[in-house]
Amino acid sequence: MRTQILKSLAAGLLLAACAPVAHAAAAQQATRLTLDASAAGTPFPHFWEKIFGSGRAVLTLRDSYRRDLAAVKQVADFDYVRFHAIFHDEAGLYNEDAHGNVTYNFSYIDQIYDGLLENHVRPFVELSFMPRQLSTSPPVVHPFWYKPLVSPPKDWKRWDAMITAFARHLIERYGINEVAQWYFEVWNEPNIDFWAGDPKYETYLELYTHTARAVKAANSRLRVGGPSTAQAAWVDRFLRDLEQRQIPIDFASTHVYANDTADNVFGTKEDIPRDQMVCRAVKKVHDQIAASAHPNLPLIFSEYNASYMNEPEITDTVYMGPWMANTIRLCDGLVDVMAYWTFSDVFEEQGVVKTPFYGGFGLMAERNIPKPAYNAFGLLHRLGNRRLPLDSDSALATRTQEGKLEIALWNLVPAGGSGGEKTIRLHVENTAANSHARLWRVDADHGNVLKAFHAMGSPASPNAEQIAELRKAARQPMAEPIELQNGSVEISIPASGLVLLEIDK
Repeated sequence: MRTQILKSLAAGLLLAACAPVAHAAAAQQATRLTLDASAAGTPFPHFWEKIFGSGRAVLTLRDSYRRDLAAVKQVADFDYVRFHAIFHDEAGLYNEDAHGNVTYNFSYIDQIYDGLLENHVRPFVELSFMPRQLSTSPPVVHPFWYKPLVSPPKDWKRWDAMITAFARHLIERYGINEVAQWYFEVWNEPNIDFWAGDPKYETYLELYTHTARAVKAANSRLRVGGPSTAQAAWVDRFLRDLEQRQIPIDFASTHVYANDTADNVFGTKEDIPRDQMVCRAVKKVHDQIAASAHPNLPLIFSEYNASYMNEPEITDTVYMGPWMANTIRLCDGLVDVMAYWTFSDVFEEQGVVKTPFYGGFGLMAERNIPKPAYNAFGLLHRLGNRRLPLDSDSALATRTQEGKLEIALWNLVPAGGSGGEKTIRLHVENTAANSHARLWRVDADHGNVLKAFHAMGSPASPNAEQIAELRKAARQPMAEPIELQNGSVEISIPASGLVLLEIDK
């Protein structure tokens, strides 16, 4: 619930929290950090919040989807959305009559993309999956609840014609200057069960070759890429083969999740912690691109999250705040864009959602209820565009264009584990000794809807009154005003807590 703090009470409470530690033993427990506010710093683009994943294409037509889209846009101001299955039969694009004549129906396609653009978000177009009438027979059905077909096409010429017609229609409707700013990604995770070609790599290379050339046939300005693999796979081999065959590519894309195994991602038997896996994989692919014939090729991790499974203790909880902050810290400078999977639990890969908090991937639970991860993204969005040097694995310091300092501090404990409070004493050089500042928190008691959900008995189907209460409880509390004392501030952070400290210029 949003905390309404009287200034006098807040000042008193925070003065106590920020005052010098009285006992030497306590002082020794505090982590001491020093930040030079005048440091030049390095560029810090917000690579983690430019693209979000979402449920499949037709879900974008729902009011609940668009409400969640607008809500996340308020805290992340993202530019693109990526989803599966724009070619699924439920979107109605591809049709053959009894004589095999092909027609295209763009009605739902237009409504899907119109809806995104009306909300000031562009499509990151994943070119998938296979229309039934274009699939090899019998079609291979993926086990997702909505039954996408993952077979190769029965006729490459018809696939090529569909891709080119699709791209040309988009250009005719939205204009080349608009569509040239979109991304066209060939398929999804062909190295696992989303692609039934055999052998997988060679048949995917054929799919990519046909698709990339068909996209470029519509207009050479369109951006196409891949291989869109799971587990950060294939990129080095893929780039070598494209170079040898002179096949176009404008960006490299792949995926990783924090609970992927080292065996699958690196071919090793390491035990890589959940808070390190994503950026270890990012660095692997970054280095592969740097060593390739395309060393400046943009790298897009078009899916990432702390888990690829439904783990309520992970994606529904305050754990996501420090996990995200640490992931940003480690991945900075190694990747162009990362697409968080997903912005919303309007999502049906495992079937219809049964309860609001089931470990869904979204920042928003069903019924437009923000999770702690939503508030964490809101805090991290406040980070500036210059990163400042700060020697810590629990802090990220930035400066805005206006000269404010925006500093993320966190207390990351292993998922499902326990940990104590962390105290950080931050000294800021080259700023006013008694600068005004403010503090936002996401932790067990701040911006955490689960506390209210559990207090009401964790109902599987909350009624209207309970939904309203949960939305209210999910709100990010107001900032706590504080002042630096002789350039210093001391902040205590509970286990799995995230703090955003803003210091005026």
